[in-house]
Amino acid sequence: MKYLSFDIEATGLDEDCLIIEYAMVPFDSETRKISHEHSYHSYIKCPSFKELKPKLNSWVVEHNQQLIEKAHTDGIPISQFKEQMISYLKSSVIKEYFSNERIVLFGKSMNSIDLPFLKRDLGWDFMNKYFHHRVLDLSCLAIGLIDMNLLEKGMDSGEKMMKAFGMGEVEHTALADAVNTAKMYFEILSRVEKQTN
Repeated sequence: MKYLSFDIEATGLDEDCLIIEYAMVPFDSETRKISHEHSYHSYIKCPSFKELKPKLNSWVVEHNQQLIEKAHTDGIPISQFKEQMISYLKSSVIKEYFSNERIVLFGKSMNSIDLPFLKRDLGWDFMNKYFHHRVLDLSCLAIGLIDMNLLEKGMDSGEKMMKAFGMGEVEHTALADAVNTAKMYFEILSRVEKQTN
């Protein structure tokens, strides 16, 4: 099956936090190939770090200052981001890749933050028009596989899976995380296949 792996970076995890970086890349679970040539990445305009700092949690202050500054200086307005998304999703190469069907989104822990933020900023109608109502969340899949004893206990987050698979640390940049989440899915598929065949 073909999916669109995506990731966002934001100014935090609270309801009023802002998307500051977005990336997506298609991949095929049958061929286990990531279509890097069809990736999309963008910074989303936000207020300055100085302006945001009083409302930011300590992790974001410590780890995401550079990213926030990059989004502030190089980011595009959310309206322009939406236009670019529409152009990408309507392009002939993407429509052909997904056989002109609504796209199934793939990510890690996306149900709690990523999808609500996208629905808020791009609109319910936009999300319904271009994306399937079914999604594949890597963290949810991992929890289910742990319950079935097909994945080791403790591998219920992207960070833990990255370490267990020898993939290093989570980069907390949207494109790298979108790519690595797809790679982790391939690794999980291989492990489950070995255990069930």
